[in-house]
Amino acid sequence: MGKGKKRKKKTVAATKKLISLRDTRLKESDRNAAKKKKKEDPNAVKIVDVPQYPSCLFFQYNTQLGPPYYVLVDTNFINFSIKSKLDVMQSMMDCLYAKCIPCITDCVMAELEKLGLKYRVALRIAKDPRFERLPCTHHGTYADDCLVQRVTQHKCYIVATVDRDLKRRIRKIPGVPIMYISSYRYNIERMPDDYGAPRL
Repeated sequence: MGKGKKRKKKTVAATKKLISLRDTRLKESDRNAAKKKKKEDPNAVKIVDVPQYPSCLFFQYNTQLGPPYYVLVDTNFINFSIKSKLDVMQSMMDCLYAKCIPCITDCVMAELEKLGLKYRVALRIAKDPRFERLPCTHHGTYADDCLVQRVTQHKCYIVATVDRDLKRRIRKIPGVPIMYISSYRYNIERMPDDYGAPRL
């Protein structure tokens, strides 16, 4: 018994069916539009929208930042400072070698109040009179969106957070330094060394 030869099936490429311009189903306006398509002139000047960056930015650094530094504090940052046994005001000054004014938005305060008795120490620290309170005009108490929106509008803040998602969002905004906690001390990224930020 011999084996039969296997025949290869011919595959036909699928082509898109086009309606001709003389087809009765087309309207008169569609026929005219197809005929009037002009070829683009290769010598014509093309207008391209270039994103506008603020004049305060020098490469990735913000030249408008200077002492006293205004630091927007996130909910997690206060909690992790307590766990690491760090005094917020003193550690910020040790990090930046200058006067720092921690700022707390209404959203962050609302988040701390929602966390309940477990985080009452963090709430007491946040109510310190040395901390500046920033009022919020939006609805809801989601602090991440509030901080990102505030930093996008006013590039005069440093954002203090340990939240990875918030860090990732803020890194996309040029000229905003991020303060974080590592090895039981505060560190800062995206800040020029001349301003007193420690080198890692």
